[in-house]
Amino acid sequence: MVLLPEPVRVAIDVASNAVWGPWTLALLLGTGVFLTVRLRFVQVVRFREALRAMRPAEGRGVGALSPFQAFMTALGASIGTGNIAGVATAIVSGGPGALFWIWVYGFFATAIKFTEAVLGIRYRVAEGGRLSAGPMHYLKDGLGAPRLAWVYALVAGVAALTTTPFTQPNSMAVVLQSQFAIAPWVSGAVIAVLTWLVVIGGVKSIGRAAERLAPLKVGLYLVGGLIVILAHVTRLPEVLALVVQEAFSMRAAGGGAAGVGMMVALRYGIARGIYANEAGYGTAAVAYGSARTEEPVRQGLQAVMEVFIVSCVTSTLSALVILVSGAWTSGLTSTAAVARGFETVIPTVGGWVVAFCAFLFGYTTLIGWAYYGEQFLSYALGPRVTKPYRWLYCGLIVMGAMGKVETIWAWGDLMNGLQVFPNLVGLVGLSGVAAATLRRPEVSTEPVRAAPPA
Repeated sequence: MVLLPEPVRVAIDVASNAVWGPWTLALLLGTGVFLTVRLRFVQVVRFREALRAMRPAEGRGVGALSPFQAFMTALGASIGTGNIAGVATAIVSGGPGALFWIWVYGFFATAIKFTEAVLGIRYRVAEGGRLSAGPMHYLKDGLGAPRLAWVYALVAGVAALTTTPFTQPNSMAVVLQSQFAIAPWVSGAVIAVLTWLVVIGGVKSIGRAAERLAPLKVGLYLVGGLIVILAHVTRLPEVLALVVQEAFSMRAAGGGAAGVGMMVALRYGIARGIYANEAGYGTAAVAYGSARTEEPVRQGLQAVMEVFIVSCVTSTLSALVILVSGAWTSGLTSTAAVARGFETVIPTVGGWVVAFCAFLFGYTTLIGWAYYGEQFLSYALGPRVTKPYRWLYCGLIVMGAMGKVETIWAWGDLMNGLQVFPNLVGLVGLSGVAAATLRRPEVSTEPVRAAPPA
Protein backbone atom coordinates (compact mmCIF):
# COMPACT_ATOMS: atom_id res chain seq x y z
CA MET A 1 0.00 0.00 0.00
CA VAL A 2 2.93 2.30 0.75
CA LEU A 3 4.56 1.83 -2.67
CA LEU A 4 1.44 1.74 -4.80
CA PRO A 5 1.79 3.75 -8.04
CA GLU A 6 -0.63 6.58 -8.69
CA PRO A 7 -2.75 4.70 -11.30
CA VAL A 8 -3.40 1.93 -8.77
CA ARG A 9 -4.41 4.46 -6.13
CA VAL A 10 -6.81 6.08 -8.57
CA ALA A 11 -8.24 2.66 -9.48
CA ILE A 12 -8.84 1.92 -5.77
CA ASP A 13 -10.68 5.23 -5.36
CA VAL A 14 -12.82 4.56 -8.42
CA ALA A 15 -13.66 1.01 -7.32
CA SER A 16 -14.45 2.17 -3.78
CA ASN A 17 -16.83 4.84 -5.07
CA ALA A 18 -18.46 2.27 -7.37
CA VAL A 19 -19.05 -0.24 -4.55
CA TRP A 20 -20.47 2.50 -2.34
CA GLY A 21 -22.79 3.82 -5.02
CA PRO A 22 -26.48 4.59 -4.49
CA TRP A 23 -27.46 0.92 -4.81
CA THR A 24 -25.29 -0.12 -1.86
CA LEU A 25 -26.57 2.70 0.32
CA ALA A 26 -30.16 1.81 -0.59
CA LEU A 27 -29.50 -1.89 0.10
CA LEU A 28 -28.06 -1.22 3.55
CA LEU A 29 -30.76 1.21 4.59
CA GLY A 30 -33.45 -0.97 3.04
CA THR A 31 -32.23 -4.05 4.92
CA GLY A 32 -32.13 -2.07 8.17
CA VAL A 33 -35.66 -0.80 7.66
CA PHE A 34 -36.93 -4.27 6.70
CA LEU A 35 -35.38 -5.93 9.76
CA THR A 36 -36.56 -3.14 12.05
CA VAL A 37 -40.15 -3.74 10.93
CA ARG A 38 -39.77 -7.54 10.92
CA LEU A 39 -38.40 -7.45 14.47
CA ARG A 40 -41.12 -5.00 15.55
CA PHE A 41 -38.72 -2.16 16.40
CA VAL A 42 -36.74 -4.26 18.86
CA GLN A 43 -34.19 -1.44 19.33
CA VAL A 44 -36.94 0.79 20.76
CA VAL A 45 -39.36 -1.64 22.40
CA ARG A 46 -36.69 -3.58 24.28
CA PHE A 47 -34.15 -0.81 24.85
CA ARG A 48 -34.42 -1.00 28.66
CA GLU A 49 -33.85 -4.73 28.55
CA ALA A 50 -30.85 -4.11 26.29
CA LEU A 51 -29.39 -1.79 28.94
CA ARG A 52 -29.74 -4.51 31.57
CA ALA A 53 -28.17 -7.07 29.22
CA MET A 54 -24.84 -5.21 29.43
CA ARG A 55 -24.28 -6.35 33.02
CA PRO A 56 -21.40 -8.84 33.40
CA ALA A 57 -22.49 -12.48 33.46
CA GLU A 58 -20.54 -15.72 33.19
CA GLY A 59 -23.14 -17.65 31.22
CA ARG A 60 -23.24 -21.38 30.64
CA GLY A 61 -22.92 -23.72 27.72
CA VAL A 62 -20.41 -24.14 24.93
CA GLY A 63 -18.31 -21.11 24.13
CA ALA A 64 -14.82 -19.66 24.42
CA LEU A 65 -15.86 -16.34 26.01
CA SER A 66 -18.25 -15.25 28.74
CA PRO A 67 -21.24 -13.27 27.40
CA PHE A 68 -19.68 -10.07 28.78
CA GLN A 69 -16.32 -10.82 27.17
CA ALA A 70 -18.07 -11.48 23.87
CA PHE A 71 -19.86 -8.13 24.19
CA MET A 72 -16.61 -6.33 25.03
CA THR A 73 -14.77 -8.05 22.19
CA ALA A 74 -17.43 -6.90 19.74
CA LEU A 75 -17.54 -3.43 21.26
CA GLY A 76 -13.75 -3.19 21.36
CA ALA A 77 -13.50 -4.26 17.73
CA SER A 78 -16.17 -1.85 16.48
CA ILE A 79 -15.09 1.15 18.56
CA GLY A 80 -11.86 1.64 16.70
CA THR A 81 -10.18 4.59 15.05
CA GLY A 82 -13.13 4.53 12.65
CA ASN A 83 -15.00 6.32 15.44
CA ILE A 84 -12.30 9.01 15.48
CA ALA A 85 -10.50 9.02 12.13
CA GLY A 86 -13.37 7.57 10.11
CA VAL A 87 -15.91 10.05 11.44
CA ALA A 88 -13.45 12.91 10.98
CA THR A 89 -12.83 11.99 7.33
CA ALA A 90 -16.60 11.69 6.83
CA ILE A 91 -17.15 15.24 8.09
CA VAL A 92 -14.16 16.70 6.22
CA SER A 93 -15.00 14.94 2.94
CA GLY A 94 -18.80 14.76 3.15
CA GLY A 95 -19.58 17.87 5.17
CA PRO A 96 -21.51 18.25 8.44
CA GLY A 97 -24.54 16.48 6.91
CA ALA A 98 -22.63 13.19 7.05
CA LEU A 99 -23.29 13.07 10.81
CA PHE A 100 -27.05 13.01 10.21
CA TRP A 101 -26.73 9.95 7.98
CA ILE A 102 -24.46 8.28 10.55
CA TRP A 103 -27.38 8.66 12.99
CA VAL A 104 -29.95 7.40 10.50
CA TYR A 105 -27.96 4.31 9.61
CA GLY A 106 -27.10 3.76 13.28
CA PHE A 107 -30.78 3.54 14.22
CA PHE A 108 -31.60 0.90 11.62
CA ALA A 109 -28.21 -0.81 12.03
CA THR A 110 -29.23 -1.93 15.52
CA ALA A 111 -31.74 -4.34 13.94
CA ILE A 112 -29.09 -5.59 11.51
CA LYS A 113 -26.62 -6.31 14.29
CA PHE A 114 -29.28 -7.90 16.50
CA THR A 115 -30.02 -10.34 13.67
CA GLU A 116 -26.31 -11.08 13.10
CA ALA A 117 -25.78 -11.87 16.79
CA VAL A 118 -28.84 -14.12 17.08
CA LEU A 119 -28.01 -16.04 13.90
CA GLY A 120 -24.37 -16.27 14.99
CA ILE A 121 -25.42 -18.27 18.06
CA ARG A 122 -28.14 -20.29 16.36
CA TYR A 123 -25.86 -21.58 13.59
CA ARG A 124 -22.45 -21.85 15.26
CA VAL A 125 -20.59 -25.13 14.91
CA ALA A 126 -18.43 -27.14 17.34
CA GLU A 127 -15.74 -29.20 15.66
CA GLY A 128 -12.67 -30.90 17.10
CA GLY A 129 -12.76 -28.89 20.31
CA ARG A 130 -13.04 -25.63 18.35
CA LEU A 131 -16.06 -23.34 18.13
CA SER A 132 -16.65 -21.66 14.80
CA ALA A 133 -19.23 -18.93 14.25
CA GLY A 134 -20.00 -16.37 11.59
CA PRO A 135 -22.15 -15.59 8.55
CA MET A 136 -20.59 -18.45 6.59
CA HIS A 137 -22.38 -20.89 8.90
CA TYR A 138 -25.82 -19.33 8.65
CA LEU A 139 -25.38 -18.94 4.90
CA LYS A 140 -24.44 -22.62 4.56
CA ASP A 141 -26.63 -24.34 7.17
CA GLY A 142 -29.47 -21.85 7.49
CA LEU A 143 -29.87 -20.57 3.96
CA GLY A 144 -28.54 -23.69 2.24
CA ALA A 145 -26.00 -21.75 0.15
CA PRO A 146 -22.57 -23.36 0.71
CA ARG A 147 -20.93 -21.63 -2.24
CA LEU A 148 -22.09 -18.22 -1.08
CA ALA A 149 -20.83 -19.10 2.40
CA TRP A 150 -17.37 -19.90 1.03
CA VAL A 151 -17.29 -16.70 -1.03
CA TYR A 152 -18.25 -14.65 2.02
CA ALA A 153 -15.60 -16.31 4.20
CA LEU A 154 -12.87 -15.74 1.62
CA VAL A 155 -13.78 -12.11 0.91
CA ALA A 156 -14.25 -11.31 4.61
CA GLY A 157 -10.98 -13.04 5.50
CA VAL A 158 -9.05 -11.08 2.88
CA ALA A 159 -10.82 -7.91 4.02
CA ALA A 160 -9.79 -8.50 7.65
CA LEU A 161 -6.21 -9.19 6.59
CA THR A 162 -5.83 -6.25 4.23
CA THR A 163 -7.94 -3.51 5.80
CA THR A 164 -7.71 -3.50 9.60
CA PRO A 165 -3.89 -3.85 9.77
CA PHE A 166 -3.78 -0.82 7.46
CA THR A 167 -6.59 1.51 8.59
CA GLN A 168 -6.16 1.21 12.36
CA PRO A 169 -2.35 1.60 12.65
CA ASN A 170 -2.46 4.30 9.97
CA SER A 171 -4.79 6.45 12.06
CA MET A 172 -2.79 5.67 15.19
CA ALA A 173 0.46 6.65 13.46
CA VAL A 174 -1.04 9.91 12.12
CA VAL A 175 -1.95 11.21 15.56
CA LEU A 176 1.26 9.94 17.20
CA GLN A 177 3.30 11.74 14.55
CA SER A 178 1.28 14.97 14.85
CA GLN A 179 1.46 14.99 18.66
CA PHE A 180 4.83 13.45 19.47
CA ALA A 181 6.74 13.52 16.15
CA ILE A 182 7.08 9.73 16.24
CA ALA A 183 7.98 8.33 12.83
CA PRO A 184 5.18 6.16 11.36
CA TRP A 185 7.45 3.14 10.93
CA VAL A 186 8.37 3.28 14.63
CA SER A 187 4.69 3.46 15.63
CA GLY A 188 3.92 0.58 13.28
CA ALA A 189 6.65 -1.62 14.72
CA VAL A 190 5.55 -1.04 18.31
CA ILE A 191 1.87 -1.59 17.51
CA ALA A 192 2.73 -4.78 15.61
CA VAL A 193 4.61 -6.24 18.58
CA LEU A 194 1.87 -5.33 21.07
CA THR A 195 -0.78 -6.85 18.81
CA TRP A 196 1.24 -10.04 18.36
CA LEU A 197 1.57 -10.47 22.13
CA VAL A 198 -2.24 -10.78 22.43
CA VAL A 199 -3.22 -12.31 19.09
CA ILE A 200 -0.80 -15.22 19.33
CA GLY A 201 -2.65 -16.36 22.48
CA GLY A 202 -5.93 -16.89 20.60
CA VAL A 203 -9.51 -15.88 21.35
CA LYS A 204 -9.37 -16.19 25.16
CA SER A 205 -6.38 -13.84 25.30
CA ILE A 206 -8.22 -11.42 23.02
CA GLY A 207 -11.36 -11.59 25.19
CA ARG A 208 -9.43 -10.84 28.39
CA ALA A 209 -7.69 -7.84 26.80
CA ALA A 210 -10.94 -6.44 25.39
CA GLU A 211 -12.72 -6.86 28.73
CA ARG A 212 -10.16 -4.60 30.39
CA LEU A 213 -9.43 -2.03 27.68
CA ALA A 214 -12.85 -1.38 26.09
CA PRO A 215 -14.48 0.36 29.11
CA LEU A 216 -11.30 2.38 29.74
CA LYS A 217 -11.07 3.81 26.24
CA VAL A 218 -14.77 4.71 26.02
CA GLY A 219 -14.80 6.43 29.41
CA LEU A 220 -11.68 8.47 28.78
CA TYR A 221 -12.81 9.61 25.35
CA LEU A 222 -16.27 10.58 26.61
CA VAL A 223 -14.86 12.77 29.39
CA GLY A 224 -12.43 14.58 27.08
CA GLY A 225 -14.99 15.05 24.31
CA LEU A 226 -17.68 16.39 26.63
CA ILE A 227 -15.24 18.97 28.03
CA VAL A 228 -14.59 20.27 24.50
CA ILE A 229 -18.28 20.37 23.55
CA LEU A 230 -19.30 22.11 26.77
CA ALA A 231 -16.61 24.74 26.22
CA HIS A 232 -18.16 25.50 22.81
CA VAL A 233 -21.75 24.89 23.92
CA THR A 234 -22.97 28.24 22.54
CA ARG A 235 -22.17 26.97 19.03
CA LEU A 236 -24.01 23.69 19.52
CA PRO A 237 -27.47 24.82 18.27
CA GLU A 238 -25.86 26.36 15.17
CA VAL A 239 -23.87 23.19 14.48
CA LEU A 240 -26.85 20.86 14.91
CA ALA A 241 -28.90 23.02 12.54
CA LEU A 242 -26.03 22.87 10.03
CA VAL A 243 -25.92 19.08 10.31
CA VAL A 244 -29.58 18.74 9.35
CA GLN A 245 -29.41 21.45 6.70
CA GLU A 246 -26.37 19.95 4.96
CA ALA A 247 -27.81 16.43 5.13
CA PHE A 248 -30.52 17.50 2.68
CA SER A 249 -28.58 20.15 0.79
CA MET A 250 -29.70 20.44 -2.83
CA ARG A 251 -27.03 22.91 -3.86
CA ALA A 252 -24.82 22.26 -6.86
CA ALA A 253 -21.13 21.73 -6.20
CA GLY A 254 -18.36 22.50 -8.67
CA GLY A 255 -20.84 22.94 -11.50
CA GLY A 256 -22.40 19.54 -10.84
CA ALA A 257 -26.04 18.65 -10.64
CA ALA A 258 -28.20 19.89 -7.81
CA GLY A 259 -28.42 17.43 -4.97
CA VAL A 260 -24.79 16.38 -5.14
CA GLY A 261 -24.22 17.82 -1.65
CA MET A 262 -26.81 15.47 -0.20
CA MET A 263 -25.42 12.46 -2.05
CA VAL A 264 -21.87 13.15 -0.86
CA ALA A 265 -23.07 13.50 2.74
CA LEU A 266 -25.14 10.32 2.37
CA ARG A 267 -22.26 8.36 0.85
CA TYR A 268 -19.71 9.32 3.51
CA GLY A 269 -22.20 9.17 6.37
CA ILE A 270 -23.29 5.60 5.65
CA ALA A 271 -19.88 4.33 4.49
CA ARG A 272 -18.14 5.70 7.59
CA GLY A 273 -21.17 4.84 9.73
CA ILE A 274 -20.91 1.18 8.82
CA TYR A 275 -17.15 1.38 9.28
CA ALA A 276 -17.75 2.63 12.80
CA ASN A 277 -20.52 0.27 13.93
CA GLU A 278 -19.74 -2.67 11.59
CA ALA A 279 -23.43 -3.60 11.23
CA GLY A 280 -23.74 -5.38 7.91
CA TYR A 281 -20.25 -6.86 7.85
CA GLY A 282 -21.30 -9.97 9.74
CA THR A 283 -18.53 -9.70 12.34
CA ALA A 284 -21.07 -9.60 15.17
CA ALA A 285 -21.96 -13.21 14.36
CA VAL A 286 -18.35 -14.20 15.08
CA ALA A 287 -17.99 -12.31 18.36
CA TYR A 288 -21.38 -13.06 19.90
CA GLY A 289 -21.41 -16.57 18.48
CA SER A 290 -18.32 -17.29 20.59
CA ALA A 291 -20.17 -16.52 23.83
CA ARG A 292 -20.65 -19.17 26.49
CA THR A 293 -24.43 -18.88 26.50
CA GLU A 294 -27.69 -20.42 25.31
CA GLU A 295 -29.43 -17.04 25.19
CA PRO A 296 -29.31 -15.65 21.64
CA VAL A 297 -31.79 -12.86 22.47
CA ARG A 298 -29.59 -11.55 25.29
CA GLN A 299 -26.58 -11.43 22.98
CA GLY A 300 -28.71 -9.77 20.33
CA LEU A 301 -29.75 -7.06 22.78
CA GLN A 302 -26.11 -6.53 23.70
CA ALA A 303 -25.47 -6.03 19.98
CA VAL A 304 -28.19 -3.35 19.97
CA MET A 305 -26.36 -1.49 22.75
CA GLU A 306 -23.06 -1.90 20.95
CA VAL A 307 -24.39 -0.03 17.90
CA PHE A 308 -26.05 2.59 20.11
CA ILE A 309 -22.79 3.28 21.94
CA VAL A 310 -20.82 3.44 18.70
CA SER A 311 -23.18 5.49 16.52
CA CYS A 312 -24.98 7.69 19.03
CA VAL A 313 -22.21 8.25 21.57
CA THR A 314 -18.59 7.93 20.41
CA SER A 315 -19.11 8.77 16.72
CA THR A 316 -21.35 11.72 17.59
CA LEU A 317 -18.77 12.95 20.09
CA SER A 318 -16.01 12.91 17.46
CA ALA A 319 -18.15 14.75 14.92
CA LEU A 320 -19.35 17.41 17.34
CA VAL A 321 -15.85 18.05 18.64
CA ILE A 322 -14.48 18.94 15.21
CA LEU A 323 -17.64 20.84 14.22
CA VAL A 324 -18.09 23.06 17.29
CA SER A 325 -14.34 23.76 17.45
CA GLY A 326 -14.09 24.55 13.73
CA ALA A 327 -11.37 21.92 13.28
CA TRP A 328 -13.19 20.45 10.28
CA THR A 329 -12.15 23.50 8.21
CA SER A 330 -8.53 23.48 9.40
CA GLY A 331 -7.24 21.46 6.47
CA LEU A 332 -6.51 18.51 8.74
CA THR A 333 -8.17 15.12 8.50
CA SER A 334 -8.24 11.76 10.28
CA THR A 335 -7.25 11.73 13.96
CA ALA A 336 -5.25 14.96 13.54
CA ALA A 337 -8.52 16.91 13.03
CA VAL A 338 -10.01 15.53 16.26
CA ALA A 339 -6.78 16.30 18.12
CA ARG A 340 -6.99 19.89 16.88
CA GLY A 341 -10.55 20.09 18.21
CA PHE A 342 -9.47 18.87 21.65
CA GLU A 343 -6.56 21.32 21.72
CA THR A 344 -8.85 24.32 21.22
CA VAL A 345 -10.00 23.76 24.80
CA ILE A 346 -7.26 21.65 26.36
CA PRO A 347 -3.99 22.88 24.80
CA THR A 348 -1.32 20.19 24.30
CA VAL A 349 -2.92 17.78 26.79
CA GLY A 350 -6.02 17.51 24.57
CA GLY A 351 -3.90 16.21 21.72
CA TRP A 352 -2.29 13.71 24.07
CA VAL A 353 -5.73 12.47 25.17
CA VAL A 354 -6.76 11.91 21.53
CA ALA A 355 -3.45 10.18 20.81
CA PHE A 356 -3.91 7.84 23.77
CA CYS A 357 -7.56 7.15 22.92
CA ALA A 358 -6.72 6.58 19.25
CA PHE A 359 -4.07 4.12 20.34
CA LEU A 360 -6.51 2.22 22.57
CA PHE A 361 -9.30 2.38 19.99
CA GLY A 362 -7.07 1.09 17.22
CA TYR A 363 -5.39 -1.53 19.39
CA THR A 364 -8.59 -3.19 20.60
CA THR A 365 -9.96 -3.16 17.05
CA LEU A 366 -6.78 -4.78 15.76
CA ILE A 367 -6.95 -7.66 18.21
CA GLY A 368 -10.70 -8.15 17.71
CA TRP A 369 -10.47 -8.22 13.91
CA ALA A 370 -7.50 -10.57 14.08
CA TYR A 371 -9.90 -13.15 15.52
CA TYR A 372 -12.57 -12.38 12.94
CA GLY A 373 -10.17 -12.87 10.03
CA GLU A 374 -8.85 -16.07 11.57
CA GLN A 375 -12.36 -17.52 11.72
CA PHE A 376 -13.15 -16.52 8.14
CA LEU A 377 -9.95 -17.83 6.56
CA SER A 378 -9.99 -21.03 8.62
CA TYR A 379 -13.43 -21.76 7.16
CA ALA A 380 -12.39 -20.93 3.59
CA LEU A 381 -8.87 -22.41 3.55
CA GLY A 382 -8.70 -24.79 6.52
CA PRO A 383 -7.34 -24.51 10.09
CA ARG A 384 -3.71 -24.79 8.99
CA VAL A 385 -3.86 -21.17 7.86
CA THR A 386 -4.31 -19.91 11.43
CA LYS A 387 -0.68 -19.52 12.55
CA PRO A 388 0.68 -18.06 9.28
CA TYR A 389 -2.29 -15.69 9.24
CA ARG A 390 -1.50 -14.36 12.72
CA TRP A 391 2.10 -13.60 11.80
CA LEU A 392 1.18 -12.00 8.47
CA TYR A 393 -1.58 -9.93 10.10
CA CYS A 394 0.87 -8.45 12.60
CA GLY A 395 3.54 -7.91 9.95
CA LEU A 396 1.20 -5.85 7.75
CA ILE A 397 0.65 -3.39 10.59
CA VAL A 398 4.00 -1.72 9.91
CA MET A 399 3.06 -1.13 6.27
CA GLY A 400 -0.33 0.22 7.27
CA ALA A 401 1.20 2.80 9.60
CA MET A 402 3.22 4.20 6.70
CA GLY A 403 0.44 4.35 4.08
CA LYS A 404 -1.37 7.32 2.56
CA VAL A 405 -4.50 8.16 4.57
CA GLU A 406 -6.94 8.61 1.68
CA THR A 407 -5.85 5.44 -0.14
CA ILE A 408 -5.92 3.40 3.06
CA TRP A 409 -9.53 4.35 3.80
CA ALA A 410 -10.64 3.92 0.18
CA TRP A 411 -9.26 0.36 0.19
CA GLY A 412 -10.99 -0.32 3.49
CA ASP A 413 -14.30 0.92 2.07
CA LEU A 414 -13.87 -1.27 -1.02
CA MET A 415 -13.12 -4.55 0.75
CA ASN A 416 -15.65 -4.11 3.52
CA GLY A 417 -18.30 -3.15 0.98
CA LEU A 418 -17.76 -6.40 -0.91
CA GLN A 419 -18.40 -8.56 2.15
CA VAL A 420 -21.66 -6.76 2.89
CA PHE A 421 -23.58 -8.21 -0.06
CA PRO A 422 -23.55 -11.95 0.77
CA ASN A 423 -24.12 -11.21 4.45
CA LEU A 424 -27.25 -9.16 3.76
CA VAL A 425 -28.62 -12.00 1.64
CA GLY A 426 -28.34 -14.25 4.68
CA LEU A 427 -29.88 -11.71 7.07
CA VAL A 428 -32.92 -11.11 4.89
CA GLY A 429 -33.36 -14.79 4.05
CA LEU A 430 -33.18 -15.84 7.70
CA SER A 431 -34.96 -12.87 9.22
CA GLY A 432 -37.85 -15.18 10.10
CA VAL A 433 -35.52 -17.23 12.32
CA ALA A 434 -34.44 -14.12 14.19
CA ALA A 435 -38.04 -12.95 14.55
CA ALA A 436 -39.16 -16.36 15.86
CA THR A 437 -36.29 -16.40 18.37
CA LEU A 438 -37.24 -12.92 19.54
CA ARG A 439 -40.82 -14.01 20.14
CA ARG A 440 -39.48 -16.72 22.47
CA PRO A 441 -37.60 -14.65 25.07
CA GLU A 442 -36.94 -17.81 27.03
CA VAL A 443 -34.48 -18.42 24.15
CA SER A 444 -33.51 -21.54 22.34
CA THR A 445 -32.00 -24.37 24.35
CA GLU A 446 -30.79 -26.22 21.29
CA PRO A 447 -27.23 -27.44 21.79
CA VAL A 448 -24.47 -26.20 19.55
CA ARG A 449 -24.44 -28.45 16.51
CA ALA A 450 -21.47 -30.53 15.62
CA ALA A 451 -20.05 -30.00 12.17
CA PRO A 452 -21.63 -32.27 9.56
CA PRO A 453 -19.44 -35.07 8.32
CA ALA A 454 -17.28 -34.23 5.33
